Amino acid sequence: MSIDMEQFRQTYLEESFEGLEIMESGLLELTPGAADSESINTIFRAAHSIKGGGATFGFTDVTEFTHVIETLLDQMRSEQRDVTEHIVDLLLSSVDCLHEIFDDLNSDKELNRERINDLQQQLKAALDGESSEPAAAGNIVEAASAADSSEAGGWKISFLPHSGMLQRGNEPLRIFRELAELGELEIAISRDSIPTLSKSSASDCYLGWDLTLDGEVEESDILEVFEWVELDCDLTITPIQSSVAVNSPTVTPDSSTTSPAAAPKVVARKESGAKGKKQSVKQNSSIRVSIDKVDNLVDQIGELVITQSMLSEVGENFGIEMIDRMREGLVQLERNTRELQESVMQVRMLPISFSFNRFPRVVHDLSSALGKKIELVIQGEGTELDKTVLEKIGDPLTHLVRNSIDHGVELPADRVAAGKSETGIVSLNAYHQGGSIVIEVSDDGAGIDHNKIWEKALERGVVEEGEDLSEEDIYDLLFHPGFSTAEKVTDVSGRGVGMDVVRRNVRSLGGNVEISSKLGEGSVFTVRLPLTLAILDGQLLKVGSEVFIIPLVSIIESTQIDMEKVKSIAHQEELYKLRDEYLPIVRLHESLDISDAEHNMDSALLVVVEASGKRAALMVDDLLGQQQVVIKSLETNFIKMLALSGATILGDGTVSLILDVAELIQGKVGGSSKAKSSMKLNNRASSSAGAEVSA
Repeated sequence: MSIDMEQFRQTYLEESFEGLEIMESGLLELTPGAADSESINTIFRAAHSIKGGGATFGFTDVTEFTHVIETLLDQMRSEQRDVTEHIVDLLLSSVDCLHEIFDDLNSDKELNRERINDLQQQLKAALDGESSEPAAAGNIVEAASAADSSEAGGWKISFLPHSGMLQRGNEPLRIFRELAELGELEIAISRDSIPTLSKSSASDCYLGWDLTLDGEVEESDILEVFEWVELDCDLTITPIQSSVAVNSPTVTPDSSTTSPAAAPKVVARKESGAKGKKQSVKQNSSIRVSIDKVDNLVDQIGELVITQSMLSEVGENFGIEMIDRMREGLVQLERNTRELQESVMQVRMLPISFSFNRFPRVVHDLSSALGKKIELVIQGEGTELDKTVLEKIGDPLTHLVRNSIDHGVELPADRVAAGKSETGIVSLNAYHQGGSIVIEVSDDGAGIDHNKIWEKALERGVVEEGEDLSEEDIYDLLFHPGFSTAEKVTDVSGRGVGMDVVRRNVRSLGGNVEISSKLGEGSVFTVRLPLTLAILDGQLLKVGSEVFIIPLVSIIESTQIDMEKVKSIAHQEELYKLRDEYLPIVRLHESLDISDAEHNMDSALLVVVEASGKRAALMVDDLLGQQQVVIKSLETNFIKMLALSGATILGDGTVSLILDVAELIQGKVGGSSKAKSSMKLNNRASSSAGAEVSA
C-alpha cells in the first residue's frame, strides 16, 4: 500500500517556517568568537530537520542548500571553525533565502534559482575559507550601480501594486510626486490586471504603471521612494541603457554579494527576514491548538447534545405542565452556547510572541545600518490575542520599532555625552487591561521635543500661529499624513510616511495609539486593541426608528440632559458641561440623517463615550439594553461606510449597525452626503442587505 506524501506537504512547510524562526533566533544570539555550543546545536537540529523533510518530499533545492548550511554549522559546533560576524550574517541571509524558497513552494511559484545558487556559492566559499567581508562586496555592488546610473540617462520602472495596497494607506500619487522631484517623470498606465465589474472591489487596486525617470538619479534614491510599499507591489527597476533588471524586494545587502557573471545586479535592502516571515504568516491558514482546549470543546459539545436531547423530548411531549422544564432547558442552552462560544474564541487566541519574534532581527539589522548599539527587551510575549488581530498588528508595530531606533535612540557617542550607557534599550511589552490588550513600544532615547513638532507644524501649515494645543495634542500631530521631524531623508524614515499609516491600521482594528515622552529620557507609544474582532459586548440604543450598537468599552456613562449645562459656541457647536469638563455633543440623528428621531434635548439622553483619548456626548432617543453581538464586516459583505465599523443580526432577525465611535468623535461624518450615504446603507441593510450580512 503506497502512501500519498502530498497530504503531509503543508504540515512540513509549516514546521519548516517554525524551524527557520528557531534558526534565526539562535543566530541572533550567537556571540562571535565565544559561541555557546548548545545554541549552535539548536540551530543545527532545526536545519537538519528541514533538510530531512526536504529529501522526503523531493525538494532537492532545499536539501542541497540546507546541506551546505548544515556542514558549516557542524564545523562550528565541533570547534573546527570560529564563529565570526561575517559567518553569522551569511547564515542569516541563508535563512532569508530559505524563507523565500518555502514561500514560493507554498504558493507553487518558480524558485529564484539565481539567488539560491549565488548564496550556495558563498556558503561553499566560506567552507573553503575563500570568503571576503560583505562590506567589500557591497562596495563593488554600489560601484556597479553608480556606474550604471551615470552611464544611463535614467531608469525604466515597472510598478504593479498588489490588490490590497490601498487598504494599508499607501497612495501611488504620493510616490509619483516623490519620483518627480528626482528627475523628469513620464507615466503610462497598465490596465492588464483590471477584472470584470462583477469581480472588482472599490477598495482594491488593479492598475499598474510603467514609469520613465530621466536624469542622473541613483537607484538607491528610487528604492527609498518605494520603501513603504516594497511588500505590497511587484517592482522592477531597469537602467535605460541596460538590459539588466533589478527586482528590488527580493535580495538583502548581506546576501547579495554578486558573482562576476552577475555583477550588474543591484540589491534592495536588509529586511527580507521580516518580509519572509510576514508572507509565511499570510499564507499559513492553520493554527496549532493545545489539546486541553480541544478536550474542553468536546466536553461542552457533549453538554450541548444533552441539552438538545432534553429540549427535543419536551417538544415531542409538550403540554402546559412542561413549561417550567422547557424554561430550564432554554436557560441551560443559553449557558452551554455562551461557554461554547468562549471556548471557540480561545481556540483562535495565540500568544503575541508570534508577532514579537520578528523584532530581534529587525533591531539587529537596523541598528547595524545606523551604527547604533541597541538592546531589545521583550515582556509579556505570552499574552494572547485573536489570530486576525495578531496578523494585522505586525506592520504597525514594525513602524513603531523602526521609529524608536531611528528617531529615539541616540548614537553611542551622543548617549555617553548625555551620561547614558552607549547601548540604548528598546522595549516591547504586552498585557491585558480590561477587555483590551495593551502593547507598549518604548525607548530610553532622546525623547520627543514638542517645541520642535510645533515649529514643523507651523512651517507646514498644519497648525496656525496662536493655537492653544496641549502637549498631548502636539504629539498627536506626528500622525498627520506627510508629517516628519527628521532633518534628512534616510532609508529608514524622513518622508512622513508611516505614522499616519500606523494610526489608520490600528484604528481599522478598533484600537488607538497614544504617545507619551519626556525629553532626554525616552518615549512610549501605547497601542490599545480589542482582544478579538469577531465578538463584542455592545449597548443597544435607539435613534428614531433605528437601532444602533456602541461597544461597551467605549462608553463611560449615560445621563439625562440638564439644559442649564448645555452651552453653544458661535451658535454652531454645542457643548455639555459634565463635572467641570466640556464635551462636544454629537446629535446622531443629524450625523446619520434620521428624520424621525427626537430633536428636542429635553426628551433625549446623552451617552458619554471615549475613543483615541478624546471624549464626546452622543445624543440618542433611548437606551435599549446590553447584548453580546457577533460582528459582520460591512466592507466584506456589503460596502465600506464612514462612522460604521460593522453590523450584526439581533435576536429578532433584524440588522443593526455598529457605530465607529472614533470617527463620530472626530466629526468626520456630518449632515452631508457622507451622512446620507450612511443612512442609505442603514435603510438598504434593514430591507435588502440582511441576507448579505448574515451570509
